[in-house]
Amino acid sequence: MNLDLFIVNVAVPSLSSSFDGASLASLSWVLNAYAIVFAALLVVAGRLADRYGHRNGFLLGLAVFTVASVLCALAPGAGWLIAARVLQAAGAATLMPTSLALLLVNTPAERRPRAIRGWAAIGGIAAGLGPVAGGLLVQADWRWIFLVNVPVGVAGLAAGARALPDARPDREGPLPDLAGAALLTLGIGALALGLVKAEAWGWSSPGVVGALAAAAVLGAAFWMRSARHAAPVVELPLLRVPAFTVATVAALLFTVAFAAMLLTSVLWCQQVWGYSAIRTGLAIAPGPLAVPVLAMTLGPVVQRIGAGRTAALGCLLFAGGLLWWALALGPDSQYATTFLPGMLITGIGVGFALPTLVGAAAAALPPHRFATGSAVTTMARQTGSVLGVAVMVTLLGEPRTAHAALAGFRHGWAAAAAAAGIAAVAAFCLHRPTAAAPRPPAESPVAEVR
Repeated sequence: MNLDLFIVNVAVPSLSSSFDGASLASLSWVLNAYAIVFAALLVVAGRLADRYGHRNGFLLGLAVFTVASVLCALAPGAGWLIAARVLQAAGAATLMPTSLALLLVNTPAERRPRAIRGWAAIGGIAAGLGPVAGGLLVQADWRWIFLVNVPVGVAGLAAGARALPDARPDREGPLPDLAGAALLTLGIGALALGLVKAEAWGWSSPGVVGALAAAAVLGAAFWMRSARHAAPVVELPLLRVPAFTVATVAALLFTVAFAAMLLTSVLWCQQVWGYSAIRTGLAIAPGPLAVPVLAMTLGPVVQRIGAGRTAALGCLLFAGGLLWWALALGPDSQYATTFLPGMLITGIGVGFALPTLVGAAAAALPPHRFATGSAVTTMARQTGSVLGVAVMVTLLGEPRTAHAALAGFRHGWAAAAAAAGIAAVAAFCLHRPTAAAPRPPAESPVAEVR
């Protein structure tokens, strides 16, 4: 799924050419429809997996994701592609929390932080390969960016059916809140619509004001329902665990900046510098390639200075890379002296921040909430991705001159750097671990949540 994220971003300019010059605002839904549905269904899928079995959930999610990838490749237009991406997101929403839950349930407590970093590192490797793989595939035809998932999915299904453990599920308790998931989907979608269309419709237009108002009302209704439902999308007692909440909020804010960085870097290379898809992939790859290396070697740093300071340092480095671009990049700039340094700095920032925040959030969870809690964290990150893309589409707009385009990119990078800076403040609030032995997961304040 990390591979898919980077590949699809690289393909956005090619999709515009294939679909009769569709605007960036329209094509942003190829990214955002996926992220919205992914975010809304993650916790529901995680809870269903806790109830019916992580192995079954993983295999079902992988099957749906694989079939949806074929439908994406067959898309004759943007509408079909967006609809297929929604189905693909449903499969991914089932696949993601169950993969982490399978890992955590079968790993001793003292080895879980390292296991989480390894899990994140695998995602980082996929992220590092994504830009280059995407460039190669788009050079042939953008439809290959989806077809590449099919052999991987089929192989995963065959291997998973044989090798994955089939633990006894816990079928007690109520079914998850599907209506709450629908409210969350509509609320995030309305917010994204208002932000994406603000440039074209105007901030004071009835459409934008109505969309933002609807997002507020739907968000309030979702929160109220989560407080009263027996099995809500977001268990509010989870949010009373300080380390979990702080890490999740910081991850959301950081992903706003990350999604904005990824989209703008692709658009800058292809639309401003005129790079091909493969050259764009090669230009972006050095940053993501730094992530898995750091994710697997950060253990001593986290032990020494704490998760909060480690993640805050990563957020600040990421912000610094974006500000470097805002100050140094121009239409006639050289890649090696302007773009590459910023990409390396942001990549190092991601390596310090994201695995640490995910690990800190997961470490605060009791075993019986691994799937649900990790889904909440990933849901927050996907929501951040939606907001990052939507805000960036608004700031970039549809400029008529090169000067206006450059101003849009610089404003976007400054806004993304601000989001990363706020994420650093949030991350710093994570408590530094003490020398005392950690309490067993069952003693967590959230262990009473059922």
